[in-house]
Amino acid sequence: MQRHCTFACEGDQLVGTVAVAAGRTGLLIVTGGNELRSGAWGSQALLAVRIAAAGHPVFRFDRRGTGDSAGENGGFRSARADILAALAAFRREAPQVTRIVAFGNCDAAAALMLSAGADADALVLANPWTIEEAVETANEPAADSLRAHYRERLRDPTALLRLLRGGVALKPLLQSLLSAVRRSPPATLAAELRSGLAEFSGPVTILLAGRDRTAQTFLARWDKADPRLRHCPGATHSFVEPAAQDWLVERLLEALGSG
Repeated sequence: MQRHCTFACEGDQLVGTVAVAAGRTGLLIVTGGNELRSGAWGSQALLAVRIAAAGHPVFRFDRRGTGDSAGENGGFRSARADILAALAAFRREAPQVTRIVAFGNCDAAAALMLSAGADADALVLANPWTIEEAVETANEPAADSLRAHYRERLRDPTALLRLLRGGVALKPLLQSLLSAVRRSPPATLAAELRSGLAEFSGPVTILLAGRDRTAQTFLARWDKADPRLRHCPGATHSFVEPAAQDWLVERLLEALGSG
């Protein structure tokens, strides 16, 4: 069963949805960007159903200025108040819950890191956003992610064979290679995320989708030996592939059951 609720955040009314379950450990799903609490293609609503079926209540919500919630969308850097309000609402709606795992993808993961985990007990962070918006855009990928892309391509015999046979347009390839070898801009956001996460004392899991440039950029700016990293090689950014969806659910259930 799922039910909707409203709660306040700095004078604005926010809307959330609770997937009801009897468990004492719950999952808070934090959305990113302008995403609704249902998630891309309803992915977060479906995820909530699966986690609740395993016995854990789930709370997902629209941040200020998105979906059904009032207020102004200030982006991931101003999301701490929204997350704290949602955690408080979750505890009111599911009073049996004594432990909350917060999950966010992309800039929602960045918001949790910048917030030092807010008031959650554990974190699951997927493909954290580290791209400096002033100098990098989605249309012009970071040099870090391009280098990761070409390293992967060079390991693929099929891609090499296509190149040798003339099956690759050379001009776009050369332009992309030039972008890949240029110096990356200072990764100040990554440093902020590292600092924020260092203030969080609970368990942390970092999930990386192997086919996602956001994840590749993050990994290029992070300690690759970090034992908290988990890789899903065939996954794209939102883990939409059936096998990736199952993998994501398994990682979340591990986090929910680890306390």
